[in-house]
Amino acid sequence: MRPAAISIASTPVCIPQDTLPVRQSSCLVVTQTTFPSISNSARFWSSSQSIPRLNPLHPPLVHKRIVSLETPAVHHHNHQRTLIMQRREHQRYHQVWRKPFYGSSSERDEYRKELLEHLKKQMEEKCISLKLHVASKVKEAENLREVDRLALSGERELRIQHSKAMTAYRDENKRLMEQSWRDRALTRSQETLKEREMLCLNPINWNGTLK
Repeated sequence: MRPAAISIASTPVCIPQDTLPVRQSSCLVVTQTTFPSISNSARFWSSSQSIPRLNPLHPPLVHKRIVSLETPAVHHHNHQRTLIMQRREHQRYHQVWRKPFYGSSSERDEYRKELLEHLKKQMEEKCISLKLHVASKVKEAENLREVDRLALSGERELRIQHSKAMTAYRDENKRLMEQSWRDRALTRSQETLKEREMLCLNPINWNGTLK
């Protein structure tokens, strides 16, 4: 059985005569306000139903905020709400380890079964993550190996091109040097023949220029 809701009785508030000269005998009556009910039963505070917190200076169904509305009923409601939330948290915290130590045999078996299932799930997740990690490492190694292969092939092509260029440069230098040697030898032989002919014509070489 749910207890009755917490309510505030109507409180008449009289306004002094000097504040309102037009209506001197007027009185302001606060309307009756009903707060959300709070049950002390374990069924209620163990449930997940949320309990609203009330503002002591602005209760529900009151349009104007007045200091005189701060009544013990609102504070009692908030205090009961705090106690219920503490009970819920206490029960939630102790429900975790109550079954494996103080529960029945079926509850302990169920707890062990859930624990084994969690362990299996963790092992499967770890195995899957390890496989994914190994697969990513293998893929990364393959990519690095491919990059290394491309780099080595590029370096080999560069070395081949450089070797070909150096070979062509060497052959061209050799050809130019041999051509220069042949030209100098031909020039010397022609000069020697010319000097011999001049010696035949003039055997006495007074200047010593002929050989």
